[in-house]
Amino acid sequence: MISSKLKSILKNSLRVKILIVFVTVLIITLFVPTGESIESEVKVGTIWIQDDLIASKTFEILKDPVQYENEKRNAELKILPVFLRNLTLEKIMIDSINHYNKILLENIYSNTLKNKTFLSDNSYQSFYKLKSTKNNLIKILSIAENILIDIYEKGIADVSKKELKKDSIQLRIKNIQRVIPFDTFIEKEKIDEYLVYKIRSQVLSDKNIEQALKEYIGYFIKPNIIFSLGLTEDSKNLAKQKISRNIGIVNENERIVAKHDRITPDTKLKIDSYRIAKGESRSFFINLLQIIGIYLHIFLLILPLGIYLYLFRKKIIEDNLKISIISLNFISISYLAYVINTINTSFPVEYLILIPVSSMLLTIIYDSRVGFYSNVVLSLIIGALRGNDYSFAVTNIITGGLAAYTVRDIKNRTQIFRSFFYIFIGYSASIITFAFERYQSFSEILYSLGFATANALVSPVLTYGLIIFYERLFKITTDLTLLELTDLNRPLLKELAKNAPGTFSHSIAMGTLAETTAEAIGANSILARVGAYYHDIGKMVEPEIFVENQIDTRNIHENISPEKSRDVIISHVNRGIELARKNNLPKEIIDFIPMHHGTMVLTYFYEKAKNLYGESNVNVDEYRYPGPKPNTKETAIVMLADACESTVRSIDDSDPQIIENVINNLINTRIEDGQLDEAPLTFNEIKIIKESFFNILIGHHHRRIRYPNQDELETKGEE
Repeated sequence: MISSKLKSILKNSLRVKILIVFVTVLIITLFVPTGESIESEVKVGTIWIQDDLIASKTFEILKDPVQYENEKRNAELKILPVFLRNLTLEKIMIDSINHYNKILLENIYSNTLKNKTFLSDNSYQSFYKLKSTKNNLIKILSIAENILIDIYEKGIADVSKKELKKDSIQLRIKNIQRVIPFDTFIEKEKIDEYLVYKIRSQVLSDKNIEQALKEYIGYFIKPNIIFSLGLTEDSKNLAKQKISRNIGIVNENERIVAKHDRITPDTKLKIDSYRIAKGESRSFFINLLQIIGIYLHIFLLILPLGIYLYLFRKKIIEDNLKISIISLNFISISYLAYVINTINTSFPVEYLILIPVSSMLLTIIYDSRVGFYSNVVLSLIIGALRGNDYSFAVTNIITGGLAAYTVRDIKNRTQIFRSFFYIFIGYSASIITFAFERYQSFSEILYSLGFATANALVSPVLTYGLIIFYERLFKITTDLTLLELTDLNRPLLKELAKNAPGTFSHSIAMGTLAETTAEAIGANSILARVGAYYHDIGKMVEPEIFVENQIDTRNIHENISPEKSRDVIISHVNRGIELARKNNLPKEIIDFIPMHHGTMVLTYFYEKAKNLYGESNVNVDEYRYPGPKPNTKETAIVMLADACESTVRSIDDSDPQIIENVINNLINTRIEDGQLDEAPLTFNEIKIIKESFFNILIGHHHRRIRYPNQDELETKGEE
């Protein structure tokens, strides 16, 4: 097992950060096509805005890859299967039947049943009965030999016509090869049928002799027209090699395209061919420089994202695990783009590159800004992978941005439908815009929209499936996880409601207070709400020692020492942490348990101890919670909400000024005590927190009218 110290080093090490960035850029660099494809991508219908492109060398104009592959495929399909005629087998089998005819005659006329060769008893007896008519027996055996010769002359194919799917074949005899209709030969599956036909045409209707001849001749029949896979493949390869790769030549110093000319299909073929020619003529040193250039290209694209994370998302940049998640997303999508780029097809399969998946994943895991900025960088990288394809990069920036927008405030997994709609809109608008610009045909637009629709359908589904994988693998907490924790039927909350109803009621009220306030200052409102729900779960162990759970007016702390009261009160923090870990609550939620008290002093018991033992005999630090102090906006809000909600609840008078004073004093006290020193709150945010608390708590503590018989209801006992 990896020690906690080593885990900490790996998580925060600067060297590991550098290694992650280096490896990420290197892997993506390997996916970028070199040589011919690194220059800007040209599309049919666009305008050539650079200077006239002049050929620096003579080169061939290569056919479109799809067209070239189709021509080779058609040439291959035209090749007939090659068969060999086994003349040696024919001679051996004909000689064999002649030899066995003599043996059979000799056995039969020597009045012995020995050496009846391979014949069954019935067949041998059928021949034996003909011994009385010697000429008939000799004639029958001669017929057998002639039938065999006829069959071999016709030829027996070792495969069926159904398997070949061809009407003709190429038959090679020695060095001569000619095309022959396949029906000329006997298929191996039909040999029995043909044999019976030949026997019946030469022998009188005698079932016994017919069966005997069929068995006898069948022994000497083996296919002599043999399919040759090797020769067939050689013929196919030769046919494909004969297909010309080029459709013309461009000479040195010839103009390929002029400035401001529109790119036609023929012009694009010339430009693409020129790139390949230049790539093939480069030296090792030039190619090495190109690879270095590609590496720096990818690094410079990623650099702004790194700067943004360093300046505004330090928690991500400080955690190597969180950096690895971004790296994994970039590498995965880049690899998918690399695979799709290798597919030779005229269809717009590039729209199957699932960039919206990365955009949505990073938005859900981190936030919408990280998701959007990462999407911009990744879209530019994928544009580079496709030969600096500007229009495709812009398309994915728009679509990925819309995808991130759909999950920025995710509340449930049903938002998948909204994601599908926005992704489809993003792709459709971009595709139609660039199609009009390039004069693309209606069919091309439809094909692009079809593949984009598939992307829009798959991306949200894959995102919501992968988020579970990321949560488990990287031990991260997303808003979806937090939303699941708000379910009041979860075991911990049900137990809290049952064992400590006062604490449960206080926690639920705090949840509303914390969520609304967090939203007001731009903090994570769901995290604040969940943190409030679980901040006091340790109180369910001994609920009766906490005043909100005491049914009668008797307080057990009146009869015990302040030290003991201090210990049992503080112990609910550690108990809460233990319960949270036992129930696998995320670390982000566990942090609320100790931080909502920070290092505050248990003032009531501290004052009680001073009165009992004298101020000089009591150390104030012994009456402080162990901490740590709140270090996020959310934990700070829960600390302040805990104090304000419970205190305002205890006020009998609902005067707004009193409530406002209580809130201001409680918050100011914690500020003066240094409890918010580590929380990233501004003075303006603290002001907003006070206002939010007041607006909510004054509503909870509003004045109600008394019913006419309320005094009677409050005083009259049950009769």
